[in-house]
Amino acid sequence: MKRLFQRYLPAVILFASLCAPAFCQDLASFEKKITVKTLPNGITVVLCRRPEAPVFSFTTLVDAGSVQDPRGETGLAHMMEHMAFKGTNKIGTTNYAAEKIALNKVEDAYAAYNRERFKEVGSDPKKVAELEKAWKDAITEADKYVIKNQFGEIVEREGGVGLNASTSYDETQYLYSMPENRVELWAYLESERFLHPTMREFYKERDVVMEERRMRTDSQPVGRLVEQFLSEAFIASGYHRPTIGYASDLHAFSATDAINFFKTYYVPSNMVVSVAGDLDPAKVMPIIERYFGRIPSGPKPIEYLTTEPPQNSERRVVLLDPSQPFYLEGYHRPDYHDPDDAVYDAITDLMSNGRTSRLYRALVRDKKIAAYAAGFSGFPGTKYPHLFAFYAVPLPGHTPKEMADGIGVEIERLKNEDVTDDELKMVKTRAKAALIRSLDSNSGLAENLAIMQTRYGDWRELFRQVDRIDKVTKADIRRVAQKTFVDTNRTVGIIETKAPAAASKGAK
Repeated sequence: MKRLFQRYLPAVILFASLCAPAFCQDLASFEKKITVKTLPNGITVVLCRRPEAPVFSFTTLVDAGSVQDPRGETGLAHMMEHMAFKGTNKIGTTNYAAEKIALNKVEDAYAAYNRERFKEVGSDPKKVAELEKAWKDAITEADKYVIKNQFGEIVEREGGVGLNASTSYDETQYLYSMPENRVELWAYLESERFLHPTMREFYKERDVVMEERRMRTDSQPVGRLVEQFLSEAFIASGYHRPTIGYASDLHAFSATDAINFFKTYYVPSNMVVSVAGDLDPAKVMPIIERYFGRIPSGPKPIEYLTTEPPQNSERRVVLLDPSQPFYLEGYHRPDYHDPDDAVYDAITDLMSNGRTSRLYRALVRDKKIAAYAAGFSGFPGTKYPHLFAFYAVPLPGHTPKEMADGIGVEIERLKNEDVTDDELKMVKTRAKAALIRSLDSNSGLAENLAIMQTRYGDWRELFRQVDRIDKVTKADIRRVAQKTFVDTNRTVGIIETKAPAAASKGAK
């Protein structure tokens, strides 16, 4: 959970080191390093020249995460991440023409199997078993054409490192780094997997995702708590559904569903490619245009999302489990466009950044009741109205109630007392220092440029957010705390160390 606020805070303070002493002058100098171009098909490319070493990193950001999962198909956005490493119609196959026919037969068999097993009335178990076998036999036939892991092996053979991807509630990202003399190979490989996606080994990979769910959620008390907590905190928002997906959906959706999702969201107008490294824009941009420009254009998806209704009473989730106790609480706040967004970031730093932070000093150092305590904005995402959350891990002999009381004291201080001059100055100084650490790599720079270009339509927002944090005042912090951290806006999640069966006796 700590990573959730760490992820976006660096973006907020991204170029602080470059902004001293003269904001405008540094922005102007940095603009000389960046080239932005929107190709005719709609894809936006951000290229930053950094000649320090003959390498480059990139981030391809698709503006679709688990919030976009269709109803009954949770986990589908995450599945797209997995499938992007399975190759194309040229990579990962011995004979794509034959494999495509075999994959179509897999889908036909799976559709027949689903129709029978999901009948509300009259499903025949014997027929279900026969259809399941026919589907699995079709998978076996399609697997004969697969060259496993060929995409990744090509990247690594040509000097690529850090081949990875991630799916959040808000977006999906693909990334790795390569030597600068392999830029054309990269452009070919990266554009090919979005030009010619293939759903090979889809159902095997779906089983892998199911296993991820078992390990990260079903077998982890905190994972189970967070899933239930979010479903309680959000009634209408897509944030109430897990990114990994519900188990029943992971056993039901198909490769056909996945390709439909791809066609809707993996369109150039919904993607940003950000590249940072030792690359000459005059030479590299034409290469990027030649390869990424091949991807067929399509309209940017229009989102019709239900607005989360205001919360008007406290909500609680209590998980009884023979494990480490845990305390979590969250308060609704607006999305990242909110004028007070920088204030929430300042509160995050004040409450949680390091051993001088308020929660660490109060609960960990002074009262010695918690092993860790923090507060952070951006839970579980930032694109839509979300939560400012606090959590704490009790030390042995201490309880979640003590965590709630300790956090409550610090929240009341925020609401009723001005932060000190030194505290506010430290918040802003730490933000600038964090910038230097967070953007010391091409990969970090590429990711943050992609995020800002996607969210705001302009990478320069990195500088503007630094400026807004510098303008946060003591009065801002009190005002935002007073309007946000109120009992009726709170959802609480607790793990109590009790055996569920024994604890349930006499419970109401």
